[in-house]
Amino acid sequence: MNKSELVEALAARTKLSKAATGDALDALIEIITTAVAKGDDVALVGFGTFKSAKRAARTGRNPQTGAALKIAAATVPKFTAGATFKAAVSGKKAAAKKPAAKKPATKKK
Repeated sequence: MNKSELVEALAARTKLSKAATGDALDALIEIITTAVAKGDDVALVGFGTFKSAKRAARTGRNPQTGAALKIAAATVPKFTAGATFKAAVSGKKAAAKKPAAKKPATKKK
């Protein structure tokens, strides 16, 4: 699915115009991009978390010549899928969270 197909599907679900849906999607992408670029995490519960990660400098190899080359350190975007999203993709039902167990009451003397 590409962006225009996503806009079309979202517009059909929300009964908004394609133009309004496209503007909303563009705004959402811009907000997430700006927040992650500043170093903030963007967590969409059940879907996933967008964050920035630091990648250390390392030595790589040119696949044609085999010569070693230095790859500089970089900050890259990272997405971690949420449990509900993972379960939907794998075809499994998301496990419901169990309520915290209550501690037994202690008697005071």
